[in-house]
Amino acid sequence: MTRHTPFFEPAGLSGQERRALRRTVSPSLRNQTPRRSRRDRSLPEPTVRGPFGPGLIDGGYWNLAPAWVPAHQATSQHLAGIYPFVADAGLGHRGPIVGVDLNADALWHFSPWETYVDASERGTFSTNILVLGAYRAGKSAAVKTLVTRSLAFGHQAVVPSDAKGEWVIVADAIPGGKVITLGGGTTARLNPLDRGPRRSDASDEEHEQMVRQRRIATLITLIELALGGQRLTAVEHACIHDALQRCIADTNDQPTLRGVYDELGRMTTDPGADTRLAEAAVQPRFVLRRFVEGDLSGLFEDESTVAFDADAPIVVVDTSELFARGDLVAQLTQVCTTAWIQAVVSDRSAHRTRYVIREEGWRDMTSLAALQMYQQWLKLSRHYGISNIVILHKMGDLDAVGDADSQERNLAYSIVGDIENKFIFRTNHQEQTSLRTRLNMPAPHVDMARQLRKGEFLAYVGQYSYLVDCFATSTPWEYELFKTDDAVRASDHEDPAHLTVLAPDELDEYWPAPTDTGVDGWLIPTKEYQ
Repeated sequence: MTRHTPFFEPAGLSGQERRALRRTVSPSLRNQTPRRSRRDRSLPEPTVRGPFGPGLIDGGYWNLAPAWVPAHQATSQHLAGIYPFVADAGLGHRGPIVGVDLNADALWHFSPWETYVDASERGTFSTNILVLGAYRAGKSAAVKTLVTRSLAFGHQAVVPSDAKGEWVIVADAIPGGKVITLGGGTTARLNPLDRGPRRSDASDEEHEQMVRQRRIATLITLIELALGGQRLTAVEHACIHDALQRCIADTNDQPTLRGVYDELGRMTTDPGADTRLAEAAVQPRFVLRRFVEGDLSGLFEDESTVAFDADAPIVVVDTSELFARGDLVAQLTQVCTTAWIQAVVSDRSAHRTRYVIREEGWRDMTSLAALQMYQQWLKLSRHYGISNIVILHKMGDLDAVGDADSQERNLAYSIVGDIENKFIFRTNHQEQTSLRTRLNMPAPHVDMARQLRKGEFLAYVGQYSYLVDCFATSTPWEYELFKTDDAVRASDHEDPAHLTVLAPDELDEYWPAPTDTGVDGWLIPTKEYQ
């Protein structure tokens, strides 16, 4: 480093005097800084030798080559030492605690409504949640943890169809929880054509249009589903519309499946009716006959005998008895209960926020009409303050919707892929392709999903992802209430209460006594072989 020694000039000197003074001082300044070699000054050798190496002035240090610092390389185990400085900030503290963020080693809070109103880059544009994972991966327990802890934040929950009776236990354990049981000798009935509450912020025309669309969509979905996904013709659509309008007029705006069934019967026997409508009314009438006189009678054909408790923290419709009758009965039941729930919770003016848990979510996507109604309901969820939780065991569940490359299957995959919030639990090896192509998951995340432990899941919230362990925050009360594998128990052959340990001297009693101890006994054949 070059040293600079300042000197002062007297004021009032002329230019000639100033130059003479500098010529006098310059030798002294050069002599006071002895020249030292580069080795004495402990300077590194120049990278570029020559005129640009040692410098333009002898003893200086001049180098035009840029400085280069090699990148630091280390294993992930050693880099964990700087982990606190690169940990993700998470979603903040708004909403209930769902688990522990394993990447940030901090509590992970989540609320679909809080992330929806979040205007930052961590916000989302939807309140719906897709839950995907293999059997016994912890899906149901994690969803129950989210829902029950959200009750303290003023949110409510609705289970339109509890096929396994798992949510009944939760509703019974929560003060104020309500359970509506269908089948099994009960007299409870739900009318899927109920009008539902009136929205105070909607005009008469808007409200009537919404009710009319929901009713006709429910009828068409039920009929097409019972026909194995066969689409109705334009004439059949027209006769169903006509029968519904007649039923509304005859019942003072209280239509039922029985009323529509009777109107279709009158259309087939009315001599003055259009012959094409009369012929088209035959097949829908036979489908509705199943609800009026068949195996589904006493459940959905008449007016509702139970009311929806809007103030209850959780309402569960127990359909476990009906799901034992087969897949078609289960699907028809789920359509009816979901339509009834939608009619009573789609009231935006109530200013309520509810979770709608759809167990076996693929059952709501069994026909084109059901898919279209399902898609519309998901799009309007944030409008009504609803968060739909769609639970699937695997993406392959949607292969039961229509044929390969059909409109129904493509629409089902599109609906699931458009859900912005995703909880991915442990998946099977067969799901790798579907996760990459259908959900656009990165390859490292797909490999990670195969190795997740029970209760761990990858959470995709907006543009960010998190690795969460839900069971790390579970209390003993929650663990006992939410577990769903009680029916499968380990064998008790290792239970100490069932083990009998023998003493060494007692083993001789079970050892066979020798018949011949001599060597000849091995060589002399017995009489049997002589």
